[in-house]
Amino acid sequence: MKKILTAALAVLAAGIMMNSCAKKTDSFVLGLDDSFPPLGFRDENNEIVGYDIDLAKEVCKRLGLEFKAQPIDWSAKEQELSTGSITCIWNGFTMTPERTEKMAFTAPYLNNAQVAVVRVDSGIKTLADLAGKKVGVQSESSAIYAIDSLPDFKSSLASLIEFKENVTALNDLEVGNLDAVILDEVVASYKIKTSGKPLVVIEEPLANEEYGIAFAKGNEALRDKVQAALEEMTKDGTVAKIDEKWFGRSLSVISVKE
Repeated sequence: MKKILTAALAVLAAGIMMNSCAKKTDSFVLGLDDSFPPLGFRDENNEIVGYDIDLAKEVCKRLGLEFKAQPIDWSAKEQELSTGSITCIWNGFTMTPERTEKMAFTAPYLNNAQVAVVRVDSGIKTLADLAGKKVGVQSESSAIYAIDSLPDFKSSLASLIEFKENVTALNDLEVGNLDAVILDEVVASYKIKTSGKPLVVIEEPLANEEYGIAFAKGNEALRDKVQAALEEMTKDGTVAKIDEKWFGRSLSVISVKE
C-alpha cells in the first residue's frame, strides 16, 4: 500500500512540476530612461508608456515572453546590460561605431537627429548663434557624442551643462537659465507639440543618426528573434498603426527581408 501511495505521490508531484514549467514564461526586461517621450515615459497614471513600449509589448506577445519595463540610470545603461540586469536597451538608443562594437544591435528601426531647442523669442536661428551661450544636455546621451564630434562648435559655447534628464534641462531653458538644449529631434518635437511651451527646434541638426535595440554580446539569438518579429509586424501593418498613434505619420525604417 505504501509503495502504491508513494508512486501516486511521485506521479502527482511530476505532474505539478510539468504544469509549472509549462506555465513559466521567460522575462524580457527592457531598460529605459522613463522620462524620454514619446519613446518611453510615465503617463498621468504613472504607467510607463510610449512608442518603444508598444513595439516591445507586441514583440513579447508574439515571442511568448513576459514584458517588463525597467527604469535605469541612463549613465549606467551599458553596465546594466552587461551584468544581465536588463535584457536590452530599447529607448531611442543611438547606434554608434563604439556601441556596435560592444553590444549586439538589431537593424535600425527609426531615424533621428541631434538638434538644438531654443526659446521662440531668443533670436537664435542657427548653431553659430549659440556661440557664447549656455547649453544644456543629458549626461551620457548621444547629444554629447554629437557635440564632441564638432570641436569648433563645442569650444564656441560659454558653457555646457549636463542634466540627468532632458525634461529638467528643457524646464531650465524655458525659465531662462539656459540658452539652448541639445537633444533628440524625436523627443524635442513631441515635447514642444504636447506641452505648448514657447520653444522651437533649430532646423540645422548637429548630427543625423539611427536608433537600434541593443542586446549583450552572446545574446544574438534573442536579438534575431526580435528583429524577425519586428519585420513581421511591419509586413502586417502593426508597426504602421503604432507609428500613427505616436507620430501621426509613418516614421519606421524597418526593412523587410524578402
